[in-house]
Amino acid sequence: MRDDLQDSRSTLDELDVRLIRAGRQHPRAGMLELSRVIGVSRATVQARLERMEAAGVITGYGPEVDLVAAGYPVLAFVTLEIAQGGLSGVATALSAVPQVLEAYGTTGIGDVHCRIAATSNQDLQQILIDINRIPEVVRSTSVIVLSEVVPMRTLPLLEAQERRRPSRVPSLRDTGPGLAPTD
Repeated sequence: MRDDLQDSRSTLDELDVRLIRAGRQHPRAGMLELSRVIGVSRATVQARLERMEAAGVITGYGPEVDLVAAGYPVLAFVTLEIAQGGLSGVATALSAVPQVLEAYGTTGIGDVHCRIAATSNQDLQQILIDINRIPEVVRSTSVIVLSEVVPMRTLPLLEAQERRRPSRVPSLRDTGPGLAPTD
């Protein structure tokens, strides 16, 4: 976990989570529309979004891409065992491989775990050959994804924790967990 996010995580309140949920449910909505959806002023929405962006909680607003529809139907997880002290070299080399969607230094079996997208099994094989040519990579093990069981998500995690209600937002004082205040 990143130490610099510790303070940001602890400062999210119920309104912040409601704003994130509204943004996920209405991804093309502007600030005025989001303010109407959650029942607070546009200035409050703007200030909250700017604060969460500055803290690194909200990292972007780009479109989500379906890899299969975009021509990458093969997804694999690759575990790399690397030479002692070779993490920075591997990180640099993996960053140059566009098919590496993400990679993490880990504990346990293997040193780096990667998620890779490919156009075909043959394409995946070539990507794996290229990765194994990285000097610091000692060994790799891969598994091919057959189906998505739980898609990438963050909102259930944020909503699972009890959060304080903001005291200076009148419309949220007596409302339930829904998006809009109750009358």
